[in-house]
Amino acid sequence: MNSMHKITDIFQHKKRTYSLELFPAKTEQGHQKLLTTIEELCRLKPDFISCTYGAGGGSRQRTFEIVQHIEQTHRVTGLAHLTCVLHTKTELKNILEDIKSRGIRNILALRGDTPGDHPDWQPTEENFKYSSELCAFIRANFNGYFGIGVAGFPEGHVLCPDRELDAQYLKTKIDNGGDFVITQLFFDNKDYFEYVTRLRNIGVTARIIPGILPITNYQNLKKFCGLCGAGIPDKVKKIFEPIENDLDATAHAGIQFAIQQCRELLEGGAPGLHFYCLNKLSPTDEILSTIRNT
Repeated sequence: MNSMHKITDIFQHKKRTYSLELFPAKTEQGHQKLLTTIEELCRLKPDFISCTYGAGGGSRQRTFEIVQHIEQTHRVTGLAHLTCVLHTKTELKNILEDIKSRGIRNILALRGDTPGDHPDWQPTEENFKYSSELCAFIRANFNGYFGIGVAGFPEGHVLCPDRELDAQYLKTKIDNGGDFVITQLFFDNKDYFEYVTRLRNIGVTARIIPGILPITNYQNLKKFCGLCGAGIPDKVKKIFEPIENDLDATAHAGIQFAIQQCRELLEGGAPGLHFYCLNKLSPTDEILSTIRNT
């Protein structure tokens, strides 16, 4: 099995990366449509593409198949999400061996959400409670084979709104084996830059790549931000609330807002951009093309 690059190897010769995130489709028809979208997205020449992992690993085989397809068919580096919730250490070892057998070199190590059918799940000594433990497990068992990404939360985690404490938790992930950080979406760049400063002040030197979600449906965005704990600044409300029932106007304004946000981030020193493209070519293609050409 031919292996692609570790993302950390890409960092060695690229000061700035552009990457995308996908999620597995729920139906076979949706999966076939996603494969077509992946082909279109790969023409954007991203540095890597990540694929999410269902709650409790519900879509894990599909996740790994998609990442393998991205790498083997399109020769683009893939990043497989892996969550530790519900899995035992033995299961995780087997899952990681499966990922390795596919030639995949990069893992985004996450705690994950508890599925709706296991609302009261609690970890035992056979499980990991935190993603930092998963980072340590991967490092201890795979001797540097995998590049390990971790999630960062510029506004604090929904379960840990104390930003200073959350920064310490992030440092633990890096100390335990994490190589780089991809942040949750945010809409106030000040939150990102303050987050980077907090982490640098406690000794975190890893790349911190901002996560970007182009706004295409404001009503859906409000629901999503309510679940994940991301704030919607007044400047965003002022733009999108008057047009929230007009999807065309929202999409146009969303593109302009994202372009401005991305430019400010890059000018401020962000080492790249990670787009949550929601399995669609547009509007990420327009945003990325504009950013690259200015």
